[in-house]
Amino acid sequence: MRAPGLWSSAWQCAHHGSVPPYSVLTRCGLDAVEHVLGRAKVPVWMAHGLSAGWVCTGLGYAGDDRDGARAVVTSLSGPSPLGGAADILLVAEEPGVGLGARYAGLAGPDPGSSCGSGAPDAKVEIAGHPTALWSLPVSGDCAAFVGEAKGLWLWAIICPAPAGVLMYDALSLEDLRDGYAEAELAFGSVSPLLSAVPAPD
Repeated sequence: MRAPGLWSSAWQCAHHGSVPPYSVLTRCGLDAVEHVLGRAKVPVWMAHGLSAGWVCTGLGYAGDDRDGARAVVTSLSGPSPLGGAADILLVAEEPGVGLGARYAGLAGPDPGSSCGSGAPDAKVEIAGHPTALWSLPVSGDCAAFVGEAKGLWLWAIICPAPAGVLMYDALSLEDLRDGYAEAELAFGSVSPLLSAVPAPD
């Protein structure tokens, strides 16, 4: 990535042209939430309906101070219903940004034609309405689901893959930009998954 300079006010990639830089906040807490909310042009998703023990384990965003965050990822960690620990990455992004696809290990910036084809594989509740998600075939030990919410891509990437059964529970998402109660948020250490963006296949 080449930083903005004399010839361009955007971050530049030799292969993809103008791209928003990606940042992971080094600490997870209310200050991190407020930092991201001050930049977010897309939803900052938080999940409810998970079992006890789940906490927010980090936030990241793609964007800069000039254009704001065009993609936001929220990490959640807790006990898997199948035993052991699990992580969920919730990504909201504008089409073409590619953060969710990169976390899923896909080559392109968007999910492709399989999203929206046939019956959905899972649903989450957003603002009292069911929102359809479709599973994507991905490599590695993660499960990926994608759909649309508020006219933007919504990704749910769950690791390890068997913990994807979490998406069949009564899960609801709220956009923290609409307000939140501090007492409802619990935080843990930043998940290494946020920085470990896989290379596309």
